[in-house]
Amino acid sequence: LISRFYDARNGRVVVDGVDVRRYTLLGLRRGMALVPQDVVVFAGSLRDNVTLGADVSDEDILACLRAVSADEIVSRFDDGLDHMLEEGGRTLSVGERQLLSFARALAINPPILILDEATANIDTQTELIIQDALKTILRGRTSIVIAHRLSTIRNADKIVVLDHGRVVEVGRHQQLLEHGGVYARLYAVNYGLTHGASTEPAPA
Repeated sequence: LISRFYDARNGRVVVDGVDVRRYTLLGLRRGMALVPQDVVVFAGSLRDNVTLGADVSDEDILACLRAVSADEIVSRFDDGLDHMLEEGGRTLSVGERQLLSFARALAINPPILILDEATANIDTQTELIIQDALKTILRGRTSIVIAHRLSTIRNADKIVVLDHGRVVEVGRHQQLLEHGGVYARLYAVNYGLTHGASTEPAPA
C-alpha cells in the first residue's frame, strides 16, 4: 500500500501528510527501500549487486558494507568489489545475502525502509550480527518492520499486532507484555517460556 503496488480501497496512506496517490510512482518509490525475506542476487559484480545501478562511489559502497558488518564478503575475494557473483548468489551464505540486501538499502539511503521478514531465514549466530546491522540501518529513518521473530521489533516505537489480518493490539514491547494478550503469548513461544513464567528471558 505504501509503495502503491495496491491502492487502499478504504481510507488512505499518507507520507509526510500527503496521500501517496498524489506522488508520482517514480518519486514515491525512490524514497523507500525494501529488504525482503528472500534476497535476489543477480549475475554480476559484487559492486553492481550493492548499487543496483545507482551512482555510488566504491568508497561509499565499502562504507555501507562495513556499516552492516558485511565487509568480510569483499575481503574473501581477491578481486574485491569486481568479484562476479552467480545468479542466486550461490557462493554466499543466507546470512551474507541478507547483509548484502541491508547494504543495498544503505546505499540508496532512503527516508523510508521496509523490512519484510528480513531475519526469518537466518541462524541464531547470524541474527546477532544482523541485530547490530539493524541498529545502523534503522537510525534516522522511518522503518516498517514485518516480523515473526520478535527480537527484530523489540525496540520499535510502535508494535502493531495482527491476528488473521486484524489489528488486535498496539503498543511498545513492555506494554504489550504486561497486557498479556496475543503479543505476550507469541513472545513466550519465541523464547520457550512456560505459561505463567516471567515474560523476560533469564539473564545469561
